[in-house]
Amino acid sequence: MPEVNEVSVRTLLGKTPAPESPEAAGGAAPRPVMNGARMRMIETAGTGDPSYSQVMPREAASASPARQLTAAALHVWGLADAEDAAAAVVTELVSNAVAYACRDVVRVTVTKTGERTVRIAVVDFSHALPEPRTSGPADEHGRGLAIVAVLCDGRWGTDPLRWGKRVWGELTVPEAKPVE
Repeated sequence: MPEVNEVSVRTLLGKTPAPESPEAAGGAAPRPVMNGARMRMIETAGTGDPSYSQVMPREAASASPARQLTAAALHVWGLADAEDAAAAVVTELVSNAVAYACRDVVRVTVTKTGERTVRIAVVDFSHALPEPRTSGPADEHGRGLAIVAVLCDGRWGTDPLRWGKRVWGELTVPEAKPVE
């Protein structure tokens, strides 16, 4: 496998241009739809930052509803330009929790921490902290945290909790460029 670096990740995500928003085309704003999954708005204790949160089974199939939750939150906040990067971040964080956590569930949260900043987090019941690894060209695993670090410009971390941990990455959504 090729080396993971900022250029390779941004090139991969930059291949597909973001679709024009319905608002720009004169349509209605997107409405989050979770295909039967539960999504709810919560206020994060102490900060008041708007947040979406969902408890999911600790299984690989949870990456899909985690991406849906993340996309819905970004659309509500007018930050859909970050959808591709956010999908990659939440997928990697969920994948790590599936591989290394314990118990049957994880909690995915998407929090708007600033006007154009979003924190994506996965909470699990394991106290084992993630350890970034250096992967060789033939390795099939071990690049997830490197991808998160590149997409989040190095702003990621782990918050130890009494019952486990929260692993998070923080994305800054660039200002949309005017269409010429």
